[in-house]
Amino acid sequence: MRIVHESDHARLSVLSPQLVRFEWSPGGRGFTDTPTQVVLHRDLGGDVEADVAPWRDGVHVRTTGVDLYYDGAEPTPSGLFLQVRGGVTSYHSTWRYGVPPRPGRVLDGTARTLDEVDGRCDLEPGIVSRDGFAVLDDSTSLARTGPGVTEVAQREPGAVDLYVFAHGLDYRAALRDFHALTGPVPRVPRFVLGNWWSRYHPYSEEDYLRLLDRFAADRVPFAVAVLDMDWHVTDVDPSHGSGWTGYTWDPALFPDPGRFLTELHRRGLRVTLNDHPADGVRAFEDAYPAVAEAVGVDPASGAAVAFDATSETFLSAFFEHVAHPMERTGVDFWWIDWQQGEHSAVPGLDPLWVLNERHFAELGSTGRRPLVFSRYAGPGSHRTPVGFSGDTVISWASLRFQPEFTASAANIGYGWWSHDIGGHWGGRKDVELAVRWVQLGVWSPVNRLHATASPFQGKEPWRFGPEAAALMGDALRLRHRLVPYLATMAERASVEGIPLAEPVYHRFPGRAEAYAHRATYFFGADLLCAPVVEPRDPRVGLARVDLWLPPGTWFDLETGRRYEAGAEGRPLTAWRDLAHTVVLARAGTVLPMVAEEEVADGVELPTHLELRVFADADGEHVLVEDDDGPAATRRLARTPLRLDRAARSLTVGPAEGDLGVLPAVRTWTVRVVGAEGEPVVVRDVPVGEQVTVSLEGPPSAPPVLEECFALLDAAEVEHGTKDEVWGLLTRGVDGPRGALVSELLAARLDEALLGALTEVLTAS
Repeated sequence: MRIVHESDHARLSVLSPQLVRFEWSPGGRGFTDTPTQVVLHRDLGGDVEADVAPWRDGVHVRTTGVDLYYDGAEPTPSGLFLQVRGGVTSYHSTWRYGVPPRPGRVLDGTARTLDEVDGRCDLEPGIVSRDGFAVLDDSTSLARTGPGVTEVAQREPGAVDLYVFAHGLDYRAALRDFHALTGPVPRVPRFVLGNWWSRYHPYSEEDYLRLLDRFAADRVPFAVAVLDMDWHVTDVDPSHGSGWTGYTWDPALFPDPGRFLTELHRRGLRVTLNDHPADGVRAFEDAYPAVAEAVGVDPASGAAVAFDATSETFLSAFFEHVAHPMERTGVDFWWIDWQQGEHSAVPGLDPLWVLNERHFAELGSTGRRPLVFSRYAGPGSHRTPVGFSGDTVISWASLRFQPEFTASAANIGYGWWSHDIGGHWGGRKDVELAVRWVQLGVWSPVNRLHATASPFQGKEPWRFGPEAAALMGDALRLRHRLVPYLATMAERASVEGIPLAEPVYHRFPGRAEAYAHRATYFFGADLLCAPVVEPRDPRVGLARVDLWLPPGTWFDLETGRRYEAGAEGRPLTAWRDLAHTVVLARAGTVLPMVAEEEVADGVELPTHLELRVFADADGEHVLVEDDDGPAATRRLARTPLRLDRAARSLTVGPAEGDLGVLPAVRTWTVRVVGAEGEPVVVRDVPVGEQVTVSLEGPPSAPPVLEECFALLDAAEVEHGTKDEVWGLLTRGVDGPRGALVSELLAARLDEALLGALTEVLTAS
């Protein structure tokens, strides 16, 4: 960090070549050098090279990224401005103090909640912009005066504290500086990446275990058991208020909580309990006497121990006598369901921020990899994942918005949203919608099925009929098969600050098409997702997905189709039946997956891995596996998976790091997508040993006619039309495909059927 101007009222600092801080102190009381609620570190790597020259009564600062002008006076648009270098736009890449950005240019970040949202909602701004600059306003963030969340102080009234991110269109660089400024993304535990079962329902111990038995019988795996509020006593004497807050297990439902939690752990699941903390700890709670004494309340009085986010005494008592004892019994982390707004006894101190930060730190203090499941509390919330997005309305409009909402959160560095998959409440029963939502969940940061307190809204797959149950089961098993890939991407998110769900425009910021399709996103380093969020055409049973394929060669993960996008990319209209969504792997991808026979509850490191290889380019995936322990004692191993196109070979290993983390021997199945022949299986490979597999299978011809016949056969259109089209296909499929598509256009087919046939014919 380099301070380039300082006076009684103003200070200007350059934190990186593209990141500038401006402070204004109207009363001349000094500037903030301590961390704030949002900003933790301002030294991003030493002194920044900058040319500093006088300008008016201030300075002109020039770095490799910006030209910054400040006249030394009270800030105005003409006296404080910054020009982004690099020709981002012709004349719009100048930030001026107090001038709002052009509409739609600053890219959306995220929102605190989707409670009761049916479709789109307004999103807070991110720290990246198509004009090359965006501002993080930290003026109202409280200053930290000590390590505790209650050790904070208000800023000077009228003070200004702005961070101008002027990274041009290098959005990843902006996020690197943002995470350096506000703190890194923690490594989420591996179990987060599996399926979560959640339902607002008064389960008993027997009910819950019986449900898990049914899931196991259907081979539907879960990694996290969520218990909504009915785990605790909810029928309380009205003199205490409502039963919304509670910390005492309901003995009628869970007579032996320790036994129940032990059984869930034995089955491979981790456990989180819902906590609505607003009413504090009241006299009917088991922990009340100890908490009351700790805060100075006479237990005999029966007076409630009020929730107070500003009181260190209350917080310490809560964790010592309520949260930590329950964690020792078997609660793995907490679902903090704060719904009471942003105000506390200290102006500006949001109780949600306090809860998130404190719960995360307290769980870390117990020797675990910390985690909190809670609502978004503003910039910096990425430090306390995972996010609960709230009670979504069950509708196609809600589903349609969720992919964009999830990916846009990357623009404020927030990568671990957990949605109510299937929707929380309202709407109506819609089997197709339910299936599509579960499919979206597979390709979301967290896949947590959920439903409200209604006997008609559960998300158990068998409630939706045999076809839907089979498809939802397939999707949930696929999620667990993907955990090795997801764990590596979780490591990348922590080390590099690149979220699992990343907007396409982060990698292709100069392409208008990348901004036009905001429901399309990268899912980790190698996959591109465009979930189906529209109902199927009733005549042909296919749903439409419009997307833009970035440059290169792409393979459909589910159908095996190969798409050439060339050097400039290409638009694609895809059509999918209920069994499929759009997930594409770039050529060169090596996708590690758990072998199908090993899929079960939990996310233990597998002994049998399947590697799906997309072999039209060189590629590498470094499989990251660890013991899920805290950072201080973490044991980690890395296994490189290298694809050599010229040699047509895949080399696995050797693994490096702490090999004791890994299974002693492993079986590797290598499956080349788009090639004939059976997969190669290499059994019982000792840990640390390198294996090279030949990929010499001949490429298989795309089954174009077979796919076209299946589309025609399923379509509920006139048989005469089918016969006509089939004749065109059988005569012309071996000729120029463009001419064949032109003939199909003349046949006046349904849009969906024509589109689906065109997609098959134009894939290579």
